[in-house]
Amino acid sequence: MKFSDYLLYLVAGIFFGFALMKSEVVSWFRIQEMFRFDAFHMYGIIGLAILVGLISIQIIKKLNAKDRHGNPITIAPKDSSQVKRYILGGTIFGLGWGLLGACPAPMFALLGSGFTVMLIPILTATLGTYLYGVLQKSLPH
Repeated sequence: MKFSDYLLYLVAGIFFGFALMKSEVVSWFRIQEMFRFDAFHMYGIIGLAILVGLISIQIIKKLNAKDRHGNPITIAPKDSSQVKRYILGGTIFGLGWGLLGACPAPMFALLGSGFTVMLIPILTATLGTYLYGVLQKSLPH
């Protein structure tokens, strides 16, 4: 990868973090409101993200879009025999999100905003990802 690629990803990440902060998606209070069904704010943002993703994927498929290097963009279908894994993984993710009050992208936005306590979940998430990589072959899939 070229330096310009890394620079592009950095700028996109900064923009994404800014959008997360301004939309209050990283707010612990907004997340708690969502899990308590007290406000529509987070459901509206999540619903809009799903809609944008759905439309974007359909456009990519219909136009046989290519990435910026000219390679075709391919989206593999989900394996319907793995529904239990998807449900279990989503449940674990949701529990962690509810307990911590942040999911992966907002953790970095919060750290960048000065909430240094986010170093702990970032480091433990990194450790968990590393351990999964080490143990992946011995885990049932």
